[in-house]
Amino acid sequence: MQNVHTLIQRTYGAGVHLRNAGDGQIKKALQALANLLETAHGPLLRANARDLSRQEPDNPRTDRLLLNEQRIRAIAQSIRKVSRLPDPSGKLLAKRTLANGLRVEKRSVPLGVVGAIYESRPNVTFDIAALCMRSRNACVLKGSQEAEETNKAAMELIRKALRSADIDVDCVCLLPSERETVEALFTADRWVDVLIPRGSESLIRYVRANSRIPVIETGAGVCHVYVEKEADIDKAVAIVVNAKVSRPSVCNSMDTILVDKAIAKTFLKRLSAPLAAYDVEVFADEAGFRLLEGYPHLQQAQPEDYDREFLSLKCAVKIVKGIDEALAHVAMHGTRHSEAIVSRNKQQCERFLREVDAAAVYANASTRFTDGEELGLGAEIGISTQKLHARGPFALEKLVTEKWVIRGTGQIRK
Repeated sequence: MQNVHTLIQRTYGAGVHLRNAGDGQIKKALQALANLLETAHGPLLRANARDLSRQEPDNPRTDRLLLNEQRIRAIAQSIRKVSRLPDPSGKLLAKRTLANGLRVEKRSVPLGVVGAIYESRPNVTFDIAALCMRSRNACVLKGSQEAEETNKAAMELIRKALRSADIDVDCVCLLPSERETVEALFTADRWVDVLIPRGSESLIRYVRANSRIPVIETGAGVCHVYVEKEADIDKAVAIVVNAKVSRPSVCNSMDTILVDKAIAKTFLKRLSAPLAAYDVEVFADEAGFRLLEGYPHLQQAQPEDYDREFLSLKCAVKIVKGIDEALAHVAMHGTRHSEAIVSRNKQQCERFLREVDAAAVYANASTRFTDGEELGLGAEIGISTQKLHARGPFALEKLVTEKWVIRGTGQIRK
């Protein structure tokens, strides 16, 4: 624990150097990191291959752990976009002069030191490091043992980029991957200002229950698509299939299809072949099970299936009698992440958008758009499902807090 606290204290100290760095220095470091990813990623891929060799092939985490040249190029492009975004810190938010002559300003300032605990996904190492560098926050990263080799190789590139811009390399710290490290991090509230868990519901619950550091939850997603009785069937099929199969291992993929009883037979008949083409396993309620008879990967749904974040090519189906039942189901089983309705009825769409309590709600679009990059925010730390400080894609603009700056000429309070 003492060794971990020493690393974190070093990062805390390096944060001062980062806050004082010139804007050009920070941009230079980010551009250097993007260049290194594109031209010197051989060790990173080899490290990733070693991590992958320890995984079971059918483990849903394998896809999230995988790096290839295409994904590395995407990470590099994302970092370049972050480098072009305006620095969210140092902005003048309000200014006034009081009757007593005090000159008062409210400015945006970095959070300080951002801690992150995450599972499997090595791109998160780059995303968080880049976002924190751009917003002048030091960061302490705790990745999983599954991605240990990849994360170490990633840190070599990050430190090389920082060094090239003459920025203290300790402003980004990768903690040891052992589980004991987490306990030490939880007690580092003197040096870490906020802690962000990114991963499974169990990880988030554990961090929330045990950390002495304030926690911003980037929640698990049990996401629904409600196919309302006036839906365009072709659009509904395309949206559902995209929401499920385009990247099933991520938090914004669809987990449950809610289908209005009035069109259930027609819709499910049309949906069967596209889902079967991807070998999607379907867990259906009694009515859906009858309508899907003959589907090659069909299971009878159990009550707990409607609370599952599948993170794989699996989904649940439930037939509902109308929007009231659909809204009640989402309220009961959703995790306030991403929810969608497909309908040509504008009033029903607007009601769904208004009444569903989630970070992102959609009318006639896939839940897969809940992503900082897709919504024009650049890379993200995660999708926040809570309501304080940040909600939805937790991106650059939210990595700041406020500071009041007051200048006087000797005033005292009477």
